[in-house]
Amino acid sequence: MSEIKPLTLTADASAVADLRERLAKTRWPEQETVEDWSQGVPLGYTQQLADYWRTEYDWQNRLAKLAVFDHFTTEIEGLDIHFLHKRSAEPGARPLILTHGWPGSVFEFLEVIEPLVDPVSHGGRAEDAFHVICPSLPGFGFSGKPTEAGWGVMKIAAAWNTLMERLGYERYFAQGGEWGSVVTAAIGYQNLGQCTGLHVNMLVAMPPPEFFANPSPEDQEALIAAQYHQDQGMAYANQQRTRPQTMGYGLADSPVAQLSWIVEKIWAWTDNDGHPESAISRDEMLDTVTLYWMTGSGSSSAKLYWESFGNPFEGADLSIKIPVGYSKFPKEIVPAPKSWAEPFFENLIYYGEPEKGGHFAALEQPNLFVREVRSCFSEMSL
Repeated sequence: MSEIKPLTLTADASAVADLRERLAKTRWPEQETVEDWSQGVPLGYTQQLADYWRTEYDWQNRLAKLAVFDHFTTEIEGLDIHFLHKRSAEPGARPLILTHGWPGSVFEFLEVIEPLVDPVSHGGRAEDAFHVICPSLPGFGFSGKPTEAGWGVMKIAAAWNTLMERLGYERYFAQGGEWGSVVTAAIGYQNLGQCTGLHVNMLVAMPPPEFFANPSPEDQEALIAAQYHQDQGMAYANQQRTRPQTMGYGLADSPVAQLSWIVEKIWAWTDNDGHPESAISRDEMLDTVTLYWMTGSGSSSAKLYWESFGNPFEGADLSIKIPVGYSKFPKEIVPAPKSWAEPFFENLIYYGEPEKGGHFAALEQPNLFVREVRSCFSEMSL
């Protein structure tokens, strides 16, 4: 059995100094020719955010908020996998693995871990308690970067099962959003026997053809969103799924490139009023941006698209037989209705429609996210 090693999170003062120096020397492009975000992140806002990042944002302090939890690494299939692990004091607590996506990180779960672990202190019941495990995807954050191809969704799902077994959890639940939803679904498709229930807050499925013939209002809403995303929001994915190495040079060399690459998606995918900071605070945005910058994860994270975008479940029997819950947050990229989920989940036992929130549900609406997770898994047993 591979060793589980403690990991201490520390801010590198020299790396912070280098970041600030690079930000001060940014070579800026010309201003956009429109008065909105239709050409990308506006120059004025990017300069304002970069200046705040350089002069006020405190990486050491922000990292310390994540470091209050216990962090570890363990080698799986030749790759070091980082994860945080918080055990509940409740005797009946159930193991739950939470998986982030792109452009995300374990920072997304900062405000939901304690309510999930200690529900009694956060408006819940003792029976709502979980032991929480949050791994970093391969190539993301503090996890190792694959040096060979093959780390697609199905391999990650199997690795997560290995991780849970290694931690001594013979049965567990899995939850995910964004790529985390895809990995969580893959755990269900593989059905290796240890995972007994799933919850996702993004549906990785298009409806059967008959839905297009006579779409309901919910179908129409989702189809319009899907078409908009196809027309206006897929440039990043096409680049990352085809040439992640090429784009990686700019993201590794320019902090403003990494900043704008991520902030544009926060603006586009959150439940905001037209400005990203109405959904996620400036420091919360910069937490994720800084983590990508400090770990040089621009290219390595993008390679997950190269590995799995378009056909993530290759070779799998596309039928999930274990219990599944799905929460449709209203400003998800494609707010797929329950009817789209039912053909893929044979045992869909929970469907939630939170009143607020978008693609980064745990970060945007931690209280609603916790409510959905509790409600879903209260319908399941290990």
